[in-house]
Amino acid sequence: METLDGALAEAIKTDWRMAPGLSGREVAILTYTEKLTRHAYKILPEDLEALRAVGLDDTGILQVNLIASWFNYINRVADGLGIGKA
Repeated sequence: METLDGALAEAIKTDWRMAPGLSGREVAILTYTEKLTRHAYKILPEDLEALRAVGLDDTGILQVNLIASWFNYINRVADGLGIGKA
């Protein structure tokens, strides 16, 4: 999701569940990416079906997974090296 709405961007950063105006598709993607980030080992077929229910095909699901996984990976690399820490 891209937005020039600063208030919406801040609401998403604070708690995406409370952010106004997110589509069902955006909520499904955020739900999946949060579970992937926090509890990847708990991903079930139902989680993928929730993405299909909002119009993602296997390629779209793979893209969401790869992007979220890459950000998780690169953040752990940076954290592990102390990058950004004073």
